[in-house]
Amino acid sequence: MTLPSRDTLVTYPAGSIEETAAVLHTQPHGDRLAVLVDRTPVHPVDAGWPDQGPDRAAFVVGGEALEVLDCVVGASDGAELFVGSDIPVRKGTEGWAFVAVHLLAADAAVAEGDTALIAVESDHRQALSVGHTACHLASLALNRALAGAWRKEVRTDALGSPDFDGTAIETSTITEGGSVDEYRVGKSVRKAGFDPESLDDLAALGDEVDRILAGWTTSGAHIRIDRDGDGLTDRRWWVAELPDGEARIPCGGTHVRSVAELGAVTVTLTRRELEGAVGVTMVSRAGA
Repeated sequence: MTLPSRDTLVTYPAGSIEETAAVLHTQPHGDRLAVLVDRTPVHPVDAGWPDQGPDRAAFVVGGEALEVLDCVVGASDGAELFVGSDIPVRKGTEGWAFVAVHLLAADAAVAEGDTALIAVESDHRQALSVGHTACHLASLALNRALAGAWRKEVRTDALGSPDFDGTAIETSTITEGGSVDEYRVGKSVRKAGFDPESLDDLAALGDEVDRILAGWTTSGAHIRIDRDGDGLTDRRWWVAELPDGEARIPCGGTHVRSVAELGAVTVTLTRRELEGAVGVTMVSRAGA
C-alpha cells in the first residue's frame, strides 16, 4: 500500500478519545514502527512549536493492545515519509500529505490493511487540556498586567492588550495542569517600546496576573475550538467567551470546554539575568 495522499483526519480538536481507523502504512523508524492511519484521536507533537506533548494511547488490533510510544507530525510527498524536524517543507505545501505518525514497538503486530481501535488515556488528555487552556489564559492576563509598560504602539493580543507574550516568548511547555513559559526581554523587545523596569517587582506583577485570572476563572466562560476542517493542517482556533470579550487564538492543541473545569489558575514569575537581556519564567497552575 502506498503512502497516504491526504492529511490525516484528526478528531482530538472536538474532544474525541477513541476512533476506529484503517491502517494505511507501516514502516520501520529507528528502533520503532511508524504507523499511519486514516483518522486518529491522538494529539501528535509538532516539531515547529512542540508546546504540547503527545497523548498516551493504545492501538487495539486483533484483541491485543499495542502501546503508542510517541506520536509526531510527519509529511509525505508520496514517495518518502519524513518525520518531525526532518520535514523539508512548510505545512500545507501543495502535493504533500501531513500525517500523524504513531510510533509503536518495532515488533508490534500491526500491518497495512488492519483495522485498529485507537484509545487515548482520558485522564492524561484532560490534564494536558487543562494545562493548555490555563497557559492561554495566563498569557492573556500577563499581557493585560503589563499593558502600561509600553512606550510605543505594538501589536495587540486577542483581547486588545499589547502582546508581550507574543513579542518576548521563547518557549512554551504544556504540563499536566499548567504550563512553563520562557520569555526573553532583550534589545529587540526594548526597541519595540517595552520598559524592562516593569519586571523589577515580579511579586507584585504576579499578584496582578492572579487577580485578572480570578475574574476570568470564576466566570464559567465557555470555550470552543473553531476549525476550517478536520485535516491535520487545517487551521484551528481556541475561542474563549471571557467577561472582557471573546478571545480567539490560533492553536492546534487540546482544551477544556469551560473555565469551570480549571478551578483557580495562579502563576509564579521568576527572573534570571542573561547576557544583554532579562529572562522571565512564568509557571502557571490550574486547580490551585
